[in-house]
Amino acid sequence: MVYLFVLILMALFALLPFFFMLVSSFKPGAEIIKNGINTKIELDVMSFRNYFILFKESNGIYLDWYKNSVIITGLHTVISVFLCALVGYGLAMYEFKGKNLIFVLVLVLLMVPIEILILPLYKLSVLLHIIDTYAGVILPFVVSPVAIFFFRQFAIGLPRELLDAGRIDGCSEFGIFFRIMMPLMKPAFGAMVILQAMFSWNAFVWPLIVLRTNTNFTLPIGLASLITPYGNSYDMLFSGAVASVVPIIIIFLFNQKSFISGLTVGGVKG
Repeated sequence: MVYLFVLILMALFALLPFFFMLVSSFKPGAEIIKNGINTKIELDVMSFRNYFILFKESNGIYLDWYKNSVIITGLHTVISVFLCALVGYGLAMYEFKGKNLIFVLVLVLLMVPIEILILPLYKLSVLLHIIDTYAGVILPFVVSPVAIFFFRQFAIGLPRELLDAGRIDGCSEFGIFFRIMMPLMKPAFGAMVILQAMFSWNAFVWPLIVLRTNTNFTLPIGLASLITPYGNSYDMLFSGAVASVVPIIIIFLFNQKSFISGLTVGGVKG
């Protein structure tokens, strides 16, 4: 009972900022400036006007940001999870020259701060002419060392006998992966889809460096641009922040069982 009370208390603390944001999204910007952000529900000043401004009176700029974030997150998540699963599976299931060296390099990359990589990645992006494009945001971080390590740890626990059984039945190595191993790795895929989607959806530093055009901004950059020294658009900021949470909630609801089982099983393998 004590553990349940502690968990409920922690959940309330985690949800409190979102509740602040949700209540403020229905209040006029002037009201927020006057009284600050609070949880007081004032029906006389609250309305859906901020959301009307967001979707109707913003000349479609917010919808452009939303579309960019959805496309970038979708492409990044699908490509990243697929490639990292292949690499992690290969490191776990096959013996080849340089395997341990590759795994060590993956572990080293886990310890390298993103700030160190920004300058060389930016110079490479300029040379490839992918500045201010979706590719410029997606490609530099499409293969995640965290995801590779996670998939490797999960795949280590899969029975190797299935590889021999698949070969006897005439399956190719890719056929074994897609038809036999991939269904068994569903919990790992569910966990990584959520984590990679959250990483891509909330990414700020790299998209801020790469993207130049206002209509190409993602949601984090677009919402941050509403806060300027010349004026703050709180009307759009809070309503836009609330709307931006919806896709991540949907992804989590569809993958929550796989997410929990994937983290639990993957955390004890190897």
